[in-house]
Amino acid sequence: MAGATVSALKTGANEMELVDFRIYKQIGERVYEGIYGVNVAKVREIIKIPKLTELPGAPEYIEGIFDLRGVVIPVVNLAKWMGIKTPERDRERSRVIIAEFSKILVGFIVGEAKRIRRISWADIEPATFSSGGEEGSLDHNKVTGVTKIENDAVLLILDFESIVKDLGLYHPTVNIESAVEQISGSAMVIDDSATARRIVKNTLEKMGMRVIEAVDGSDALNKLNEMYDKYGEQLSSELRVIVSDVEMPRMDGFHFAAHVKDDPRLKDIPVVFNSSISDRFSDKRGKEAGGESYLVKFDANQFVPEVARVIKNHIK
Repeated sequence: MAGATVSALKTGANEMELVDFRIYKQIGERVYEGIYGVNVAKVREIIKIPKLTELPGAPEYIEGIFDLRGVVIPVVNLAKWMGIKTPERDRERSRVIIAEFSKILVGFIVGEAKRIRRISWADIEPATFSSGGEEGSLDHNKVTGVTKIENDAVLLILDFESIVKDLGLYHPTVNIESAVEQISGSAMVIDDSATARRIVKNTLEKMGMRVIEAVDGSDALNKLNEMYDKYGEQLSSELRVIVSDVEMPRMDGFHFAAHVKDDPRLKDIPVVFNSSISDRFSDKRGKEAGGESYLVKFDANQFVPEVARVIKNHIK
């Protein structure tokens, strides 16, 4: 369902497609509807709840595993993980969202899968709220952005990737196995996740470069303009590479790269995408946007040689 829609988006359009899903919460006699979304590019498929095999000793929110065409997939009950008491209702409307990021497949049980929405990144605001709840709630940066939908309702974009990290299913490889050739100059890292920026920054610094950080594409363009004011036509010699995430509020990575490549002052600076989205469409869209490479987060032993290759190819 979801995968077939990804290629419909125009590269550089600063839009994303979201799977709109619901989680229902019971407080006393009342039932509240939580409205959530996840990027279509991270959704492999959406299915009814299959027959699950329980895992002895697993946390309550991991309901079991099942075989999806030869791949064993763990299934997380999202409401239980969030500590939400759900109403006693027929599970007919419940669905499992099979999500894929950083080449890992995980199933998430949700109350209902509603529709696919196309939303401009400019209409998505960073999530800045926090109520200081316990682990397993949304209070630990599990919402990457918020956007208004019809009737002034608010949709929360849920960070499945962060949840998978908390579950211990994903561990970035940050150690570099071999000696690293030193590269002079600076690099820019663009990512709305402070954790992701820190990992990439530390790796680039090990390669010998100074690092400028930006939280989204709009922030990055502002900083590039400031750098051009300082370096002028020598900017492409000073700034050796831009490493950009794809999913970011206000301006996504593809839209940002299209801006860079359309700007004669900036077009010679190579852009490397570094994203948890591992579907077969994003690599193609990255190239269409002008990116020199597309990497899936995060393996330092793949990241370092590929970034070095891109930089060397652009040295004049």
